[in-house]
Parts: sequence; structure tokens; C-alpha cells
Amino acid sequence: MAYTLQQLSDFEDIRTLKHRYFRGIDTADMVLLRGLFTADVAVDYRGGNYRVALTGRDNMLEFLANSFHSGAMAMHHGHMPEITLTGPDSAEGIWYLEDIFVSLEAKTHTAGSAIYRDAYRREDGQWKIARTEYDRVMELITPLSADAKVSAHHLAKTGRKPQERTDISHLIQWTA
Repeated sequence: MAYTLQQLSDFEDIRTLKHRYFRGIDTADMVLLRGLFTADVAVDYRGGNYRVALTGRDNMLEFLANSFHSGAMAMHHGHMPEITLTGPDSAEGIWYLEDIFVSLEAKTHTAGSAIYRDAYRREDGQWKIARTEYDRVMELITPLSADAKVSAHHLAKTGRKPQERTDISHLIQWTA
């Protein structure tokens, strides 16, 4: 199948959107993240011992700001996108996630992978995330070594400080 120039451009715009999402999370760039979601974004993250289910951009931003804060370090890589255009202003995507999350406060190191399934919608000429969900493929949580030395910590500067954080327990279900 031959793609049109517009379709190729749409694929690239959607890939760029998702890459910005990962960068925005890891750097707590809330201004960037605000522009990436539709107002009615739906989220369902199913992890090893948690589930995050929410609707709405404001809830999503509050969840992200309180999860990727000054007491955490994170790295998200999205690989192998499978993007399908479903209409002139709609698309779906599957991504393979590889991530690391370090909680300096809980002294844990999480390494994992997941399969993202997204829906995208073009609004005012810009592709945005309208739905995002994932299921973990693997997740390993280990204690952070007592002799671990942090030599770079971007979220310490850009993430919410403890006194700025809000309660997001209504957005997360914890399991055993």
C-alpha cells in the first residue's frame, strides 16, 4: 500500500506527539504535557500492583505532577510504534514501553515494560492523545541499594516538592 504525503506526515506527527509525552513525564514539563491531551482524555494504566483509571486532562496532569515529582527519577522509552489512521482526524497506536522509575523516598527501583494502546484525535490541526492505556508485560521492583549515589536528578529541580503535592489516591487502585 502506498501512503500519501499527508498520511506520512500524520504518522510522523503522532510519533513526535508520543515522544514529547515521554519526555514531558520524565522532566515534569507540565506546560508541554497540557498541550498533548484532549480535554476528555481517558486513561487506564494496569500495572503489577496498581491500576490508574481517570478521565480528563486536568486529572491526568494532576496524576502526572504528583507521580513524577522531586522525590522520583524516571525514564520512559517508547519503541516500535504501530500507527493506524482510522479517519482523517483519528488514529490508533500501539507502543512498546521500556521504563525505569526510582523512588528516592521509598528507596525502590522499578524496571518494567508495557504495551501502550492509544487513540489520537486531531484538534485545530494538532494531533493529541484522546485515550491512553497500558498493560504491563513485566515489572520488577527492587530495593534501592544503600550505596547508590545520585549524580543527576532533573526532577529534583522541576518536579513538585513535598509541600506542593496533592492527594491522588482517588485515581489509583493498589493491589497486593
